[in-house]
Amino acid sequence: QVQLQESGPGLVKPSQTLSLTCTVSGGSITTNAYYWSWIRQSPGKGLEWMGAIRWSGGTYYSPSLKSRTSISRDTSKNQFTLQLSSVTPEDTAVYYCARGASYITFASWGQGTQVTVSS
Repeated sequence: QVQLQESGPGLVKPSQTLSLTCTVSGGSITTNAYYWSWIRQSPGKGLEWMGAIRWSGGTYYSPSLKSRTSISRDTSKNQFTLQLSSVTPEDTAVYYCARGASYITFASWGQGTQVTVSS
């Protein structure tokens, strides 16, 4: 059974770049037909899909975040990474990584990691 685990700093200063890593076990991020996504949930708000990288390396981004978001991967470590630039306190959220059969379906989730943007 695939397992996902988010890691990264819990506190980021405004205007800096947030960087999170999702480490995958029990399955390869290059397995055909899977998409690996980043999703977040801000306080009092619903889930927001941010973007995804698919098994072949292609990427997809939410239009509202595309200018600030980059998703990459390290296949040797079976990890994929989120970078969100120019963060503001509005980017404070619990960030999740997930796997699905498309970039809008999420069958397996990490436990989530809290990121706070504050000076």
